[in-house]
Amino acid sequence: MQCEFLTDQDLISRYLKGDENALEVLVNRHQERIYAYILKYINNRQAADDIFQDVFIKVIRVLRSGKYNEEGKFLPWVMRITHNLIIDVFRAQKRIPTADGGEDFNIFDTIKRDDPNVEETMVWEQIRGDVRELIEHLPEEQKEVLKMRHYAQMSFKEIAEETNVSINTALGRMRYALINLRKLIEEKEINLMKY
Repeated sequence: MQCEFLTDQDLISRYLKGDENALEVLVNRHQERIYAYILKYINNRQAADDIFQDVFIKVIRVLRSGKYNEEGKFLPWVMRITHNLIIDVFRAQKRIPTADGGEDFNIFDTIKRDDPNVEETMVWEQIRGDVRELIEHLPEEQKEVLKMRHYAQMSFKEIAEETNVSINTALGRMRYALINLRKLIEEKEINLMKY
């Protein structure tokens, strides 16, 4: 069977058995989507090329180490790697001190703005997604109160009426939801303080 018709998982298996062509097919299959994602955040083609290359260097290292176990989820796994490498680039740029007093120098270019930049937006999207996923692991009553309070912005009186419980019970469920959510965040090692 030609490699083009194999699943991602089959291509990975073939690559690990020494078939370099299988990796090439895998890269070609997903390169457009991955590269477009990189360009969405990186406006420099050379930097985007570097990130794209780094993505697949990391993919190859993980595959060869035998640590890849995302069966059937190759593309989402590669997109997470891509996302993390883009964030690393933004962080590195933030740490590099720059000063330019040339003719076009404008003091207002150096003032930090309050509106979030692309990196901060990406980080917060990731955090919100992680927390939303963790909320689904809470007991049903706790999940319900937490969603009503934070997503529907209901008062505890409204929550109590909606769920046919006392305000104290609604408050208690919220308290336990937050305690359990905190435990889940620690277990999954999610860093809510990226900055």
